[in-house]
Amino acid sequence: MSRRDQIKMTDVEVTQYLDGRHTMNVASFNHDGTIHLVAMWYAVIDGDVVFWTFGKSQKILNLQRDPRVTCLVETGDDYDQLMGVEIVGRAAVITDHDAIMEIGEAVYERYFGEVTEEIRPHVHATGAKRFGVRITTERVVSWDHNKLAGAY
Repeated sequence: MSRRDQIKMTDVEVTQYLDGRHTMNVASFNHDGTIHLVAMWYAVIDGDVVFWTFGKSQKILNLQRDPRVTCLVETGDDYDQLMGVEIVGRAAVITDHDAIMEIGEAVYERYFGEVTEEIRPHVHATGAKRFGVRITTERVVSWDHNKLAGAY
């Protein structure tokens, strides 16, 4: 078995890993072909990675022009602890208010806790100038060096 096959996560492990509270790096193409790379908080809705951001942000402009996107969620400080998931896919920019608020609430819950009736108006106010982004996954690459059990 190849080293690559040894460290690859199963579909269940990928889902469990992405369900964790991590930061996701999002790469899109600038108008000149260079890469725009930013760190984003995200959520998972119906199996799709989603995030929200300001409608006039560079990543939104890029994704409206070219929906190709690569996202990376990774953790670990030492080689034997490295874990990550790379998602290659297409981004749909969402401008529907209700869908944006659903994304905003999901992101809030992941990083801060339950969206209560008291909190909801604040989350919605935060999203007033935001668009949503939903990633349709075309390819996943994953690794979990813990599976090597110290054998390199």
